[in-house]
Amino acid sequence: MKRIDDRPAPVLLLCAQAVVWPGAALVRGEVPSAYALLVAVLVAGPVTAVLALRRSRPVTALVVVAVACALGAGPLPVGATAVLGTAGVALALWTVATERDAFTTVVCGVSLAVWQLLYGLTLHRLSDRDGLDLVLTALLYAAACGAGMLARRSRSARRASDDLLRRAESERRRLPAVERRRMERELHDVSAHHLTAVVVTAGAALGLRDRRPELADEALRFAVDTGHEVTRALGTLRAPAPSGSGLPAPEERLLGLVDGFRRIGQPVDCAIDPLPEGAVADAAYGIVREALTNVARYAPGAATTVRCRYGDDRTDVVVTSGAPLPGAPAHAADLGGGRGQGILRSRAREAGGTLTTGPTEDGGWEVRAVLPGRMAGAGDRPGARGYRAAQVTAAAGLVLQPLLPVLAIRAEETPTGSDVSAGVLFALLAAAQAVTLLWLRRAPRVAYGALGVLALLWPAAAATGGYTGPVLLPPALGALATCVALASGGPVRAGGSWSRSSPRPLGAPVGQPAQGRGELRERPRRRRGRPLTRPVLLAGAITVHTAAVTTAVLDRGTGAPAWAVATAALAGTAPVMCAAHRVGTLRARRAQATRAERDGRLGALTGEAVRDAWAERRRIADGLETTVLARTAGMVAEAEAGRLEAAAERAREALAAMRALLDAVRDGEAGPALRPQPTLQALDLLARQCRAAGREVEIRLTGRVPGRLPAAVDLAAYHAAETVLTTGGEQPATLELDASDGTLTLTATGVPSAAHPAVRERLAARVAALDGALTTGPADTVRLLLPLAPGDGEERER
Repeated sequence: MKRIDDRPAPVLLLCAQAVVWPGAALVRGEVPSAYALLVAVLVAGPVTAVLALRRSRPVTALVVVAVACALGAGPLPVGATAVLGTAGVALALWTVATERDAFTTVVCGVSLAVWQLLYGLTLHRLSDRDGLDLVLTALLYAAACGAGMLARRSRSARRASDDLLRRAESERRRLPAVERRRMERELHDVSAHHLTAVVVTAGAALGLRDRRPELADEALRFAVDTGHEVTRALGTLRAPAPSGSGLPAPEERLLGLVDGFRRIGQPVDCAIDPLPEGAVADAAYGIVREALTNVARYAPGAATTVRCRYGDDRTDVVVTSGAPLPGAPAHAADLGGGRGQGILRSRAREAGGTLTTGPTEDGGWEVRAVLPGRMAGAGDRPGARGYRAAQVTAAAGLVLQPLLPVLAIRAEETPTGSDVSAGVLFALLAAAQAVTLLWLRRAPRVAYGALGVLALLWPAAAATGGYTGPVLLPPALGALATCVALASGGPVRAGGSWSRSSPRPLGAPVGQPAQGRGELRERPRRRRGRPLTRPVLLAGAITVHTAAVTTAVLDRGTGAPAWAVATAALAGTAPVMCAAHRVGTLRARRAQATRAERDGRLGALTGEAVRDAWAERRRIADGLETTVLARTAGMVAEAEAGRLEAAAERAREALAAMRALLDAVRDGEAGPALRPQPTLQALDLLARQCRAAGREVEIRLTGRVPGRLPAAVDLAAYHAAETVLTTGGEQPATLELDASDGTLTLTATGVPSAAHPAVRERLAARVAALDGALTTGPADTVRLLLPLAPGDGEERER
C-alpha cells in the first residue's frame, strides 16, 4: 500500500503561521521581542514535529498540539498561535477520525469544544463575539471529524470490497480442489467404514460357522443392510444436502457410530461431550470413524476407548485401542490403502487443529486430535487495546484541558452582555444539528425534519440574544448542516426511478392487468405513506432556508418589501441547496455504480467457481456408477442369494475399486471443454461460495421436493437461485424450496436487491420460459413458481 507523506501539511501550516505572526507584525513595523520569538519557536517546533508523525499516534498528537497552543497563547501576542491553534488542531483531529474509531473521534472533538466553552465562561463570560468564535471553532472541529470519518469509511469500504473480491477469486480457484478433496475423503470414509465392517463380520461368521452357524445368517443380513446403506451414502455424496438442519446432533451421531462398531463385536467405551454444529463436530466425527475403522481392521476385538472433551480453549478427541488379541484373525488387515493417516490430518487441519498418532505402552494404538474450543476467535480484535488507550487519553484530556486557561492564560475583563447571549444559543443550536446529523442514516425522515426545525430557530436565537453582527451569518450557519446532509447522499430514494410498489408485470402496457401464467405479481402490503425522494427533500430544504433568511432580514429591519426580500432569499438559497443536492446525487450514483460493478464481479466469480466444482463432482460421480456402486450392488445380490463368501469377495472388490477410483480422483483433472450446467444438486456449492464471499446463506429443502426434477425446471431453479443470491447484499439470506400441486416454489428472503428492475427482468425471463410466475414483496422477499410439467413439454439435458 502506498505510504502517504505527512510532512508537507505541517510545514505549510508553519509557513502560514509565520506569515500571520510575526510576518504581519514586521510589515506593520512592530518588531517582536526575543522572548516572544523564543516562546513561539518552543511552541511551533514541537507542534510541527508531532503533526509530521501524527498517523502513528493520532490521539497523542492531538493532545500535544492542543496543550502546546494553549500554553503558548498566554505569553504570546494575539494571533501568534492562530493558525497552529485552529488549522493544526483540526488537522490532528482529522487524523484521529481517519485512524481511530468513531467513539474516540467524538470524545476528542467534544473535549476540544468543551474546553473552548469553559474558556469563555471562566475567563471572559461568553459574549456575542466569543459565542460566534466558539460556534465557528466547533463547526471547524465538526467538519474535521466528519471529513475524517467519511474518509475512513470510504477507505474501509474500498478495503472491504477489495478483500471480498480477492477472497472470492481465491475461493473460485480453490473450490474445485476443495470439492475434490471432500469427495475423496467422504468416499474413503463411507466405503472403507461400511465395506470393512462387512468383511470383518463375514470373516468372523465364516470362522465360527461350525460352532455358531447362526452368525452366517446375521452376517448376510448385515451385508444386505450395509450394501443399501453404502448406496444411500454414496448417493448423498453425489448430491449432499445444502443445509445440515436435518442431521442429528453431533453427540447423537458419535454415539450411533460407536453403537455400530459394538454391533460387529468391537468393544468400545466412550465418553462424549455435547458439541455444537460446525467444522469441529464434523472433524471429530470423521476422526473417530476413521480411527475405529482402523481398529476393526487391524486389531479386531481389542478394547477401545473414545473420549471427546469440549472445553473453552480446546476440544480433545482421543481414540485409544489396546493391543491386538492373541490368535484373533485380522480379516481386513490387507484392505488398507495408506490414505487414512493423511485424511485424518487433513480433517484436523481444516478444522483449525492438530492430530498425532502413535503406539501406546501396552502395544495398542492412539489417535489424538486437538481442535478449537468454544472460545476460539472470541479474543480481542487486533488493536483493541490501542483503541481503549486512545479513548482513556481523550477522556483525560477532556478533564485536564479546562485547567490550562487558569494556569497559563491571562484573565481579561470583558464587558458583560445580555443575560442570554446569542453565542450560547448559537452553540446549543450547532450542537443540536451535529447530533441530528449522527442520526441521518438511522432515521432519515426524523433527521431531515429536525434539521428543518433547527434552521428556522437560528433567526429566533439571533433576535432573542440581541445579535448585532452580519444578518446573514445565523441562517448561513443553519444552512450548513442541511447542505452536509444533502451532500452526504443519505438513505433516500431518487425520484423518477424504479418503484417497488408497481404491480405491473414486465413487458405489459401501462394500465393492463396481469393475468395468467408467466406473470410478475406484487404481493399486497400496507402503504406507509409517500417515499422520501430527493426532489421532495430539495424542495423542502429550499423552502425552509428561504423562510429562515427572509425572517432574519425582516427582523433586523429593512426598507424593501417582504416579497422582494423573499425573492432575493430564494435566489441565494436555491443555488446553494441545488449544488449540495447535486453533490449528494453524484456520490450516490458513484457508490451505486461501484456496488454494481463489485456485485457483477462477485456474481461472475461465484458462477465460475460453482461450475468448476460441479464439473469435478460430476466427473467423480460418473466413476462411482461403474466402480464402487456396481460392485456394492453385486455384494448385495450375493448376500441376498445366501452366498456369504462371495459377498465378502464382492466387498473386497468394492474396496479395491474404491482405492482405484481414489487414485484416479487424485491424479485426474477436470478438464472437459464443455462443463455441465449446475442443477439444484449444486446448491451446497453455491451456498459455500456465497459464504466465502462474506454472505451467510441458509438453504432449506422440504421433504416434498422430488428427488428427480424435469431438466428444464432443475436448470431454471438453480439459475434463479444463483441470480438472487449473487446480486449484492451482505445481510443473511434464506432460500427455501418446496413442491406442492405440481409446482416447485422457490422462496428467497433477505435479498432486497432482487427487487431491482434488471434482476427482476432476468428472473422473469427464467420463469416465463416455463410458464411460471414471479412474485415480489415484501421488500426483501422474492418467490418463483415453476410448474413441474413445463408447458412446452420439452426437457433439456442437464
